[in-house]
Amino acid sequence: MVSTHKKLFFEMTVIVLLAVTIGIIWNYRLLRDVYTGKLSEGTPAPKISASPAAVLIPAGLAQVKELHDKKEAVFIDARESSVYSRGHIQGATSLPLAALDSDLQAFMEKVPYETNLVIYCSGYGCHDSKDVGNRLLQKGFRQILIFDGGYPEWKDAGLPIEGANQ
Repeated sequence: MVSTHKKLFFEMTVIVLLAVTIGIIWNYRLLRDVYTGKLSEGTPAPKISASPAAVLIPAGLAQVKELHDKKEAVFIDARESSVYSRGHIQGATSLPLAALDSDLQAFMEKVPYETNLVIYCSGYGCHDSKDVGNRLLQKGFRQILIFDGGYPEWKDAGLPIEGANQ
C-alpha cells in the first residue's frame, strides 16, 4: 500500500513539473519582457478596436417583420430589376448584384452608413443578398442583416408586397 502511494505521489510530481515547464516555455517571451522591464505595471495595454468586426447577420422572418413594421431598416432587394418590378417587399430598394457597380454610388449618397440594412433575394438558394451585403461591408456599412428566406418567405407569410404581380 505504501508503494502505491509513493508511485502516485511520484506521478503527480512529474505531472506538475511537466505542466510548470510547459507553462514557462509557452510564456517565455512574456516572462522575459516582464523580467527585463519591457513590460511593467505602467505599460499601457494594447489598443483594442472600439467597434467589433462587421459581419453579415442572418435574420429570420419575425425579426425582419418587426424592423419593417417599425420602419427601423432599409430593405434592399438584391434580385434582378425585372424580378424586383414583378414583386418585392413593400418599400424595398432595388440594388441588384448584377448592377451593383453602377448603382452603389447613388445608394451610398442616399443612405447613411449607420442605417440598419436588411438584404434579401430569392430565398435560401440565392446568395446574391450575401454578395451585396459583403460589398456594402467593404464600403463601410456595419449593420447588415441577411434575410435568407427572402421574398418567397415574406410573400408566403402574407406580408405587404408591391409590384406588378401583387
